[in-house]
Amino acid sequence: MKLHAISVSQYRSISSAKRIRLGRSTVLIGPNNEGKSNILRGLVLAMTILTRDRQRFMLGRRYRTINSARGYNWEKDYPINLQKKYPNGETEIILEFTLEDKEYDEFYQEVNSRITGNLPIKIGIGKNGVTVSYHKKGKGSASLSKKSPKIADFVSSRIEFEHIPAVRTAQSAQDIVSDLVNRELLGIEDHPDYQNALKKIEELQKPILETLSVSIYQTLKKFLPQVKKVKIELPQAERMQAFRRGTEVLVDDGTMTPLQYKGDGVQSLAALGIIRHASDRTSGGKKFVIAIEEPESHLHPNAIHELKEVIDKLSEKHQIIITSHNPLFVDRRAISNNIIVNDRKAKPAKNVEEIRKILGVRASDNLRNAEMVLVVEGEDDIISLKAIIQGYSEYLSKAIENGSLAFDSLNGGTNLSYKISLLRDAICLYHVFVDDDRCGRESYKKAKESGLLEDGQINLAKACGRNESEIEDLFAVDIYKASIENKYHINLSIPKFRGKKKWSERLKDVFDAHGKPWDDSIEKDIKYMVAKQVSLNPKEATNVQDKLIIESLINALETRLREKEKAQQDVSVDG
Repeated sequence: MKLHAISVSQYRSISSAKRIRLGRSTVLIGPNNEGKSNILRGLVLAMTILTRDRQRFMLGRRYRTINSARGYNWEKDYPINLQKKYPNGETEIILEFTLEDKEYDEFYQEVNSRITGNLPIKIGIGKNGVTVSYHKKGKGSASLSKKSPKIADFVSSRIEFEHIPAVRTAQSAQDIVSDLVNRELLGIEDHPDYQNALKKIEELQKPILETLSVSIYQTLKKFLPQVKKVKIELPQAERMQAFRRGTEVLVDDGTMTPLQYKGDGVQSLAALGIIRHASDRTSGGKKFVIAIEEPESHLHPNAIHELKEVIDKLSEKHQIIITSHNPLFVDRRAISNNIIVNDRKAKPAKNVEEIRKILGVRASDNLRNAEMVLVVEGEDDIISLKAIIQGYSEYLSKAIENGSLAFDSLNGGTNLSYKISLLRDAICLYHVFVDDDRCGRESYKKAKESGLLEDGQINLAKACGRNESEIEDLFAVDIYKASIENKYHINLSIPKFRGKKKWSERLKDVFDAHGKPWDDSIEKDIKYMVAKQVSLNPKEATNVQDKLIIESLINALETRLREKEKAQQDVSVDG
C-alpha cells in the first residue's frame, strides 16, 4: 500500500488543491507564502489523525475537543475570509491510497466488502470535531461508508507516519525518537517474560498503593463522613506506557552528550537514522510515509548532502514528501515528482526549465533542454566524443540532436567540483569523462568526498597498459598522424612516441627530440587537430584494445537516460 494522492481544501491559504499525486519521493517547491508548507501540514494533520489519534475518536462519529485535532485550531486554520460566511465550515483532506494485488483480498477479509481501484478516505475537521469516512461515489459506496472504522483500521495497520518539521529543535528530534522507541517497545509487551515482570512490579506496588489509599481515606473521613472507601490504582496500560516514556538519546563524538546539545544537522540525521532503522525493522510489509519540511533548513552544506543520501536511501522502500527551496532535493530523474506550488495552486512540473524558473535558477542556453550533461575536460574532447557517440549509438545520437544529451567542458580537470556543483544547482543530471591521470583522479576524489559525484557517474579515459592516460591515448595514431606531421614537420613513428608515458608527455618528448618549441598553445592546437580527425573517422578512431572504455561510457549514458525515461513513464502510468 502507498499514499497515491492528496486533496486539500479550506485549510489556511489553500482554498482547493485537487488530487496532488504523490510518488515514492515527492518534492513540493515554490516561492514563500504560496502554500507548499500548508499542503504538507495538511498531509501531516490528516495522516496524524488516521495513524496516531485512533484512540481519541470513534471513526464515523464526531469526537468533541477544544481544537478538534492535535495541531488544528479552527479560528487559525480554517480560511479567515470564509469564517463569517461558513461558521460551521470544515477543512477537508482526502487521502487516496493504492493497494497491492494481495491487499484487495485482505481488504475483503477485514472489511467484508470488495473494492477496485484506489481507496480514498476523507477527513473533515471543524469546530465540532473530526470525521473520517470512505470517500467514493457509485455502487456500494453507502455500505462502505458505514464501514469507515474498519477501513481506517485497514489503512493505519499498514502505514506508519513520521513528520520532521522545519524548525528542528532538540525537543522535536527527541519527540520523534521517543515516539519511535515507544512503538519499537510495544513489540515486547505480549512477551510472557515481560508480562511476568509487570505482574511482579504490580505485586510490589500494591501494598504501597493500599497503604496510601487507607491514609487518604482516614484523612477524608474526618471532613467527609459519607466517604466509605478510597482506592488508588495504577492501570496496567498506564504502567506499561510509563516504561516507554522518558527516553534520552546520547551521542558520543568524543564525549557522551545528550542530543539536545548537538547541532541541527546531527539532530536531523539522528531523527532520520532512527526512522530508517524503524522502517527496516517494520514487519508485515508495513510502509512509512515521511513528511519533511525544508530539510536544508539551518544545515551546513555537508550536512545537507548527508541528509540527502539518507532521504534517497529511505525513498527506496518508503514514501518521502518534502518541501524545499534547494535544487539539490529536486527529483531530476522523474520531473513530474516535483510539485510546483504557486499562486496557491499545485501542479506537477512539466520540465526542468519550469522548475528552474520557480526556484530562480539559471542555466546556459545549451543546457536548457538537457536531460543529461556529459562533462569532459576540454572543448576538443567534446568534438571527438560527440562524433564517436553518434557513430556508435543511434539512441544517443537522437538524444544529442534533440538536446536531451548535452556536453560541457571544464577547461581544465581541476575545475570538476566547481563545474558539477553548478550543474547540480541548475538541476541537471550529469556524467563525467576525464583523463585517467593524477589531475583527473584527484578531481574525482575531491568531488566524491564533497558529495558531488558517485562512482556510477564517472568514467575515466583509462588506456590499456598505461599507468596514466588521456583521452588521446585511446585514439589510433594513424587517424591523426599525417596531419600533425605535415603541419609541424615531425615524425610520430620514433620510439619517443611509443613509451609508457601519457599522450601529451610523449608528444612533448617527440617535439623536444626534433628541436621543436613546445608550449600550451601548441598542445592545444594539436589536441584540436586530433579531435577533428577523430570526428571525420569516428568508427575507426579508437584503438582496438581501448574500445571497451568507449563502449562502457556509451552504455553508462544510455542506461542512465533510459532509467530517467522509465522513471518518468512509471510516474505517468501511475498517475
